[in-house]
Amino acid sequence: MDLLRTPLHAVIQAAGGRLVPFAGWEMPVQFSGLVAEHQAVRQHCGVFDISHMGVLTLRGDGAKDALQGLVPTDLFRIGPGEACYTVLLNQTGGIRDDLIVYDRGRQADAAAETCDELVLVINAACAAEDTAWIRSQLEPQGISITDRKGDGVLLALQGPEAQARLEALSGTSLDSLPRFGHRELTLAGCTAFVGRTGYTGEDGFELLVPGEVGPALWQQLVESGVTPCGLGARDTLRLEAAMHLYGQEMDSATSPLEAGLGWLVHLEMPKPFVGREALERQSAAGVSRRLVGLKLQGRAIARHGYPVLRDGEPVGEVTSGTWSPSLGEAIALAYVPTDAARPGTELAVEIRGKAEPALVVKRPFYRR
Repeated sequence: MDLLRTPLHAVIQAAGGRLVPFAGWEMPVQFSGLVAEHQAVRQHCGVFDISHMGVLTLRGDGAKDALQGLVPTDLFRIGPGEACYTVLLNQTGGIRDDLIVYDRGRQADAAAETCDELVLVINAACAAEDTAWIRSQLEPQGISITDRKGDGVLLALQGPEAQARLEALSGTSLDSLPRFGHRELTLAGCTAFVGRTGYTGEDGFELLVPGEVGPALWQQLVESGVTPCGLGARDTLRLEAAMHLYGQEMDSATSPLEAGLGWLVHLEMPKPFVGREALERQSAAGVSRRLVGLKLQGRAIARHGYPVLRDGEPVGEVTSGTWSPSLGEAIALAYVPTDAARPGTELAVEIRGKAEPALVVKRPFYRR
């Protein structure tokens, strides 16, 4: 199957980006090197092409109320200009995908009619399936669902210098824009949708612009000193921040209560949503396994699928693991029995036939 390419493909190649297949797309895994890119984001500022992600617009009176039936998080805790992280569930309480919901309030259309508008950012690997499912659930309720990104460019500008870089390009102060706030800015001569969100554990912004100006905006950022970064650094950054990756820390057989995402589940909210009954049963009975953070005691690196051992016996499995450039030690996320999930519990990970000592620790591993 031919891989999809983002509008930045040519400039990424010209910048020396090493391209690999990812979720049906040809994406850069690194430019100058994973560790250099990782440290650039932690200490200064980096930019990622994340145009493979899906971006949807939901429009219609009662759009938020309609979407509420698909997620366990109380969407009425946010208002216009705000956003929240949440998950789509199936009937058994398993996670279909994770996403960010941006509340745009009342917006006018071409006919100057106003209605409620939400913007959703969804994972690349799930985009087609998510879109079809959301349409099947919400269109019968009179909510229109459109592809907001189209052939556009979505960038993640991340790091402690991200605000200053974006202010310099836009000529606008962003002091009043809070984390998970969003607004429109003029970038590269066009209107950009900007959210103060990200996937690195640092301050930062995600920028949606038309495809024809994306390469120019990328070049402006790089020429101002922002480091181009690939998926390799994106993965080590999100893992240090203990952020979940769909297909590894969560999937359709894993509930948010197991995945350490219970804070997204608002059962006190008196509204039905897909998977509610399953989560109510699980909440009452308790979960048999939990996602935990592990620090390995040596230099061996745990990888996805490696067995987690207790007293020499397999009891769980690593979901993600890496060598942490920020901490200088090996870290991992893993599912283990609930009685082994307490921080300080001594476990081991089987790596190339050897049991490597590991300690359960609090998440996240890194906090800015």
